[in-house]
Amino acid sequence: MFFIDTLKFEGLGNRSYLAGGTRTAVVVDPPRDVDHVIAAAARRGVRIAYVAETHVHNDYVSGGLELARLTGAHYLVPAAATVSYARVPVADGDTVEVEERLMLRAIATPGHTPHHTSYALEEDGRAVAVFTGGSLLIGSVGRPDLVEPRLTEQLARAQHASAHRLADELDDEVPVLPTHGFGSFCSSSQAEGDATTIGQERTSNDALTLDVDTFVARMLAGLEDVPAYYAHMGPANAAGPAPVDLTPPQPADAARIAERLAAGEWVVDLRSRVAFAEGHVAGSFNFEGDGKPATYLAWLIPWGKPVTLLAETPAQIAAAQRELVRVGIDRPAAAATGDPAGWVRAGEEFASFPRTDFAGLAAARERGEQMVVLDVRRDSERAKGRVKGSVHIPIHELHGRLGEVPDGTVWVHCAGGMRAAIAASLLDAAGRRVVAVDDGFEAAVDAGLTVTRP
Repeated sequence: MFFIDTLKFEGLGNRSYLAGGTRTAVVVDPPRDVDHVIAAAARRGVRIAYVAETHVHNDYVSGGLELARLTGAHYLVPAAATVSYARVPVADGDTVEVEERLMLRAIATPGHTPHHTSYALEEDGRAVAVFTGGSLLIGSVGRPDLVEPRLTEQLARAQHASAHRLADELDDEVPVLPTHGFGSFCSSSQAEGDATTIGQERTSNDALTLDVDTFVARMLAGLEDVPAYYAHMGPANAAGPAPVDLTPPQPADAARIAERLAAGEWVVDLRSRVAFAEGHVAGSFNFEGDGKPATYLAWLIPWGKPVTLLAETPAQIAAAQRELVRVGIDRPAAAATGDPAGWVRAGEEFASFPRTDFAGLAAARERGEQMVVLDVRRDSERAKGRVKGSVHIPIHELHGRLGEVPDGTVWVHCAGGMRAAIAASLLDAAGRRVVAVDDGFEAAVDAGLTVTRP
C-alpha cells in the first residue's frame, strides 16, 4: 500500500509531494514554509524519513534543508549539485527504501539544470509514479535557460533526451508528477490539465513527438523573459536557506506609513484592484492578495528594498507573508490592517483613479479624447493581437521605464485586469493620470477597437 499527496501552491504555480506507506514517507521538492508539509504528514500518521530535491531550484526558496533538520529526515540532493551544506548525494540509479516494498529510485534527467534528477516511486520493483520536477511536465518541459546562457541550447537538447529516457524506461500508465508547469515561469509553457501519465505525454508532448532539432528550435523561440528575482533563488538554495519567521510584522500607523513612503520604500496594498482604485494611500502600489503577489512583487521590487503591507485583515497579511518568504522576501518592515481611513494622516486624502472596460476605451476614442493606450502584456501575448496605436511596455519592465510612457492620460490594459491594476498603481504613484482597463482582452474586438494581428 502506498499513497501520494499533492501539495499545491497556486501563487507560484508549483507543486510538492508527500508519498509513502503506512509508517514512513518521502517529501519531494518542499516549499520553504514547511509547516504545511509537516501537517500533511501528521494527517497521514507517517514519519518523514526522506526529503528529496529534484534540483537546486531557481524560482523559489526550498524548505528542504529546514524540513530535514526538523524531522531528522535524510536530505537527498543530486550529487552533481554544488551546495554548501551536508546532504545525502544521489546519483543516477541510486535507491532508498522508503518503507518495506516501497523504493525511491533516482533517474538522471538533465535539462532544466545540468544536475536535474527525477525519482521513480517503485512498489515491489514496479514504478507506480515518477516525480519529474522540472524535467517532463504536463505537455511541456522545464525551461533550460535559467542556469547559464551559454548552456541553454545544450540543456534544451538534454531535456529532449531526458524526456525520451523517462518514456523508454517507464510504462505508459505511470503517473507523471512534476513540480513546475501550473503557472510557474520555470516551465517552457503551461500545463493544459491537472494530471498526466507517461502514455499521455508520449502522444502529446513536443519533447516526445518532435525530432530533437525541431524541438529545440521551437522551445528556444518560445522562451519568455526570466523573472528578475530568479537570480537570487539558486544562490539562496545552494547556500542553505535560513528558517522562516512568520510572526506578524510590526504594526504601522499613518505616520509610519508616510515615513516609509518618504524614505522611498515600497508600501504594498493587498486589497482588491476595485477597492484600491476607489481610494488608496498616495504613492502605494497595488498587488492583489488574491492574485500572484509573490511572483509579480518579487519580480518588480528592487531586491532587498523594505516592503510594508496594507490589507483589510491580519489573515490577509499572514497569507501574503507566506507567499513572500517562498521567494526570499523574508520579513515585511511593517503592516497595517483594518479601516483604510486609518492609513492616512489627519487632513490627508486618499488618491484614486477611474476603472473602465474596453467598451469604455472605445467610447472615449470615439469622443476624440486624447489618450495613451499602454499594453503591459508579455511579448508573446502582444504578438497574437494588439490594440492599434498602443504603446507596449511589459509589466515587469514598467517600473524602470516609466519615463518612456508618452505624455497624457494613460489607459493601461493587460489580458484580464490584474497586471493592468499593478501598472496603474505604479503610474499613479509616479504622478501620472491613469485609467485602468479592467477587462479581458478578447473584449477589445467586441468593443469595436481595431486589433491588429500578425
